[in-house]
Amino acid sequence: MEITKRSSLLIFFLVFVSSLIHAKAYQNLYCGRGTRCYGKHITCPAECPDSETNNPKTKVCQIDCNKPICKAVCRSRKPNCNAPGSGCYDPRFIGGDGRVFYFHGKTNEHFTLVSDSNLQMNARFIGHRPEGRSRDYTWIQALGILFNSKTFSLEATKTPQWNDELDHFKFTYNGNQVALAEGSLSTWYTEEKDIKVERVASKNGVMVTLKDVAEILVNVVPITKEDDRIHNYQVPSDDCFAHLEVQFRFFALSQKVDGVLGRTYRLDFENPAKPGVAMPVVGGEDKYRTNSLLSPHCGSCVYSQGSSTEKETTPQQVMEYGTLDCTKFSYGLGIVCRK
Repeated sequence: MEITKRSSLLIFFLVFVSSLIHAKAYQNLYCGRGTRCYGKHITCPAECPDSETNNPKTKVCQIDCNKPICKAVCRSRKPNCNAPGSGCYDPRFIGGDGRVFYFHGKTNEHFTLVSDSNLQMNARFIGHRPEGRSRDYTWIQALGILFNSKTFSLEATKTPQWNDELDHFKFTYNGNQVALAEGSLSTWYTEEKDIKVERVASKNGVMVTLKDVAEILVNVVPITKEDDRIHNYQVPSDDCFAHLEVQFRFFALSQKVDGVLGRTYRLDFENPAKPGVAMPVVGGEDKYRTNSLLSPHCGSCVYSQGSSTEKETTPQQVMEYGTLDCTKFSYGLGIVCRK
């Protein structure tokens, strides 16, 4: 009888620990109720035995109990521009559904990438329109985040010529500039430690963590002479258009999430971008245009400044998510999901 009680307590403890997956470092994890991998005990592989590391070049272990493979994977702490949740280049996105699409926006305007009840992420676009072109070449220059009734922004600073020896990031928190020392693993937290910024390279590479909600990998990069030659951007001599490469990982999006990228995480979303098309462009500028980098408003935004970070998930939502087979990624061109 005593052994049974101890076993029950142990199982309860493991389930409780599994709910803290995104807040605690781990080497293995038990997947609790409500997850796709319920009942499985997953261990990190020898190639990446820990979910955190003091070496910025070392890959870390990722266990996601809602992934259909129910296995730990090793991942880099720099953006992967060919993976879901990424936004790079002349904005080329890969949605939560695995499909590639382009959203061009407009130079010096702001657009909402993700809008949920407790989270808003906007982007400022930079670029230019050479003579004879019908649209702007654009890139993401800054991200503005509204979370837990706070604001945080990170941006690539303008520079005429790129220098690898200089850091090109600028950070603000609630309107005040944040000083983040150069050097790998230099870290800054809010007082409540619900927002964390960590350098994953000595310069121009960071990881931003929004506790229990999202993780963002960000690099600052320039338009190189080779980029200019290949794409005929015709960039001026006084601006190398330093911009952001980003990759998002979300932990708690609701089924009401919207935004250029956010909507692709909804189970009912039908992506207008056709798989296999070389450059599928989607619209939505009017729906997602916002007045400023830290504005909570747009035509389709659902963000509520007083909203809690805790979300309610109905049994129906869990059931639908748990019965989707989304295992077949087509190298970023789409996934096949079967109920």
